[in-house]
Amino acid sequence: MQPYLLTILILLPFVGALAVALHGLAPYARKEHYRWVALGFSLVTFAASLLLLTEPVGFGRGDAFHFVQNVPWVESIGARYHVGVDGISLWLVILTTLLVPISILSSWNSVERRELGFFAFMLLLESAMIGVFVSLDLLLFYLFFEASLVPMFFLIGAWGGERRLYASVKFFIFTAVGSLLMLAGIIWLWYLYAASPAGAGTGTFDYALLLDALQQGKMSLNLGGVATREQAILFGLFAFAFSVKVPLFPFHTWLPDAHTEAPTAGSVILAGVLLKMGTYGLMRFNFAFFPEATREFAPIFIVLAVIGIIYGALVAMVQPDVKRLVAYSSVSHMGFVVLGMFSFTEWGMQGALYQMLNHGVSTGALFLLVGMIYERRHTRMIAEFGGLSKPMPLFATFLVFTSLSSVGLPLLNGFVGEFLILFGTWNSDPAIHNVTRTWVVTMLAGTGVIWAAVYMLWMLQRVLFGRVTLAANRRLADLNWREIGLLAPLLVLMLYMGAYPRPFLARSRASVEAVRARVVAGESQGVFHAEAREAQ
Repeated sequence: MQPYLLTILILLPFVGALAVALHGLAPYARKEHYRWVALGFSLVTFAASLLLLTEPVGFGRGDAFHFVQNVPWVESIGARYHVGVDGISLWLVILTTLLVPISILSSWNSVERRELGFFAFMLLLESAMIGVFVSLDLLLFYLFFEASLVPMFFLIGAWGGERRLYASVKFFIFTAVGSLLMLAGIIWLWYLYAASPAGAGTGTFDYALLLDALQQGKMSLNLGGVATREQAILFGLFAFAFSVKVPLFPFHTWLPDAHTEAPTAGSVILAGVLLKMGTYGLMRFNFAFFPEATREFAPIFIVLAVIGIIYGALVAMVQPDVKRLVAYSSVSHMGFVVLGMFSFTEWGMQGALYQMLNHGVSTGALFLLVGMIYERRHTRMIAEFGGLSKPMPLFATFLVFTSLSSVGLPLLNGFVGEFLILFGTWNSDPAIHNVTRTWVVTMLAGTGVIWAAVYMLWMLQRVLFGRVTLAANRRLADLNWREIGLLAPLLVLMLYMGAYPRPFLARSRASVEAVRARVVAGESQGVFHAEAREAQ
C-alpha cells in the first residue's frame, strides 16, 4: 500500500464524490444519505493520511521525498505522474484531510438546497487540494491547482450569500489569471530544459529533473550568482500566481468578498487550505528554481508582507461584520507567513510553515463559530449581538479560546509561529535579502500582534459581554453535541501545538533547511556558456 498511498489519498474523495452522485440517482435517496456518504469518505481519507506519519525515516533528509510514485503519464511531452511528500507538504496534506470532514459536519443542517452537488463539490475540492501538495510534476501540479478553483467557484456561487455571484466570479478571475501566467512559466521551463544539455532536445515537467538541471548549471538562468532577466521573468510569472493565492497585498481584494459570501464550509476550506497553496508554491517552486531572483526580489516581498500585516489588521478593526473581520485578519496573518519565508532563516521559515498550520486551525475554528451564530440569528453584524456569554456560555468559551489563539497568546499555537517569524526576521542577514534595518521591519511587523489583540478583544467585548440588549439574543440555544464535537479537535490542536510544537517542527526541519540553504547559497549558480555571457 505504501507506494500507492498518495494516489489513494487523491482518489478516495473523488470516488466519494462519484458515490454521492450515483446515490442521488437512487429513488430512495434523501438529504441525510448524501451527508453520511460524504462524511464517511472524508473520514476514511483523514485516517489514511495519518499513515504518512508512519514513515520510519522520519523525514530526516531534506532532499528526500517519501511515498513516491513516479510513472509515465504523457510520454510524448515528458509529463509524468510523479507524486511524493516531504516535511513541507506532509502537514499541509494532513491539515487538508482534517478540515474537510469538519467542514462537512459543520454543514449538516445548513445546506437547504441541492445537497447532492454541495457534498460532491466538497469531496472533489479535497481531491484537488491533496493533489496540489503532493505533485512533483509541474503540469500535474498546474492541473490540480486549476481544478481546485472549480469546486470552490460553485460552492461560493451556488451556496453563498446575497452577493455570491459577484464574489465567485471575482475569485475565479483573480486566481485564474495568475494560474495562466504560471502555466506560461511552466511551458517556458519545459523549452529551457529541452534546449539544455540535460534535455538534449526533450523537455520535461518533472520537478526533480528540472531542479537537478538547475543545480548542475545545465540550464542557464543565472550569471555569476545573479539572476538573469529570464530568471527574473520566470520568477515573476510563478510569484504572481502564488501571491494572488496567498493573497499578498495588494492582490488581496478578492478575499474579503469570497470569505463573506461563501458558506461556512467554503470559508473554512478557503482560509484553512486554499490560501496555503500560495505560500507553499512560493517555497516549493520559486525558492527552489529561482534562488537568485528570490534574493533580489526579497525586499519587495518583505515590504508588501509588512504592509499586509498592518493594513489587514487596521481594516479588520473597523469591520461591522464579524465574518468580514475574520477575513481581513487572514490578510494580516498570511503577511506574517510571507515575512517569515523571506527572512531566509531557519527560525523564520520554520515559523512560516508552522503559521500556515496555525492559521488553518485557528481561523478555520473562527469561521465555524461565526457560522454557528449565523445559523441561530441569520446575521453577522456585530451590532446585533451583545451579552451572548449569558445565554451561550459554551459558545463564549470556545470563541474566547479561539480568539486568543489567533491573537498569539503564549501556550497557544499562534504564539509559536509568530515568535519564530519575528525572531527569524530580527536575526536575518541583510546581505542575503538586501534589507538593512531588520529590527525596524521586525518592530513594524510586531505591531500586527498588538492590532490583532485590539480588533479581536474589541469584537469579543461587543459580541459576548455586557448586557443582552436584544430580545432575540436572550433565547439563543447554546452549542449542541455535534458543534462541540467538530470544534473540540481544533481546540485541542491549538493547545497542543502551542505547548509542544516539537513533533511538527522536527518533521519539517530538514526539508525547510534544504530550501533555505539553496536560496542562501544560490546552489543553482550554473555557469553560462560564453555565448550566454556575451548575450548578457
